[in-house]
Amino acid sequence: IATGQREEVAVVIPAKRSIQQLAGAVAPKLNADSARIVALLQPDSIQWRIVTNTYSMYWEADALDLKERLLKESIRWWNRKRIEQAWELGLSQKEVVTLASIVQEETANRSEAKTVAGLYLNRLERGMLLQADPTLKFALGDWTIQRLLDKDKNVLSPYNTYRNTGLPPGPIRIPEAFYIDAVLNAESHDYLFMCARPDGSGTHAFARRYG
Repeated sequence: IATGQREEVAVVIPAKRSIQQLAGAVAPKLNADSARIVALLQPDSIQWRIVTNTYSMYWEADALDLKERLLKESIRWWNRKRIEQAWELGLSQKEVVTLASIVQEETANRSEAKTVAGLYLNRLERGMLLQADPTLKFALGDWTIQRLLDKDKNVLSPYNTYRNTGLPPGPIRIPEAFYIDAVLNAESHDYLFMCARPDGSGTHAFARRYG
């Protein structure tokens, strides 16, 4: 500080299930309190704009500096091409991010992300319920659930896609930028149903009809 030199640090903005988790990962790199980061990034109007990446920032940056940088990077990331791709899908930018958050929770296998995205887009186009288990876990507030029961599907929440048509009101996590691009470049097919393969591969079987 005395010499006027400013040191830059690499700040990784990770894909996390909550702002609290993101704040905990970022705060040690900056002159920022995690609680302050949560307060500034928690609003829905900010949260969906967070684009995961590694950004170079000055170590003395505070929570407000972080918020402003993330908003600036969001504007840069959502270039004209991506915005037009969203329009072609009939979705807003926020809706694309919301769907991407669901797709990431549905599959950790990147090779099938575009297929899963296309399946949900097909359901949306037909006015079908998304029936996405991750949204139900989010609504229940418990990501540790291994097996959802029929009674769980009755939870009253706008995030319960077993009861409500369309997309939930916002993302259920901070998705990786990869999954946002997967939605924007979703695979075109006729699949409407999927189920996890029993071989432990983490992949899914896709079908046009139920059963």
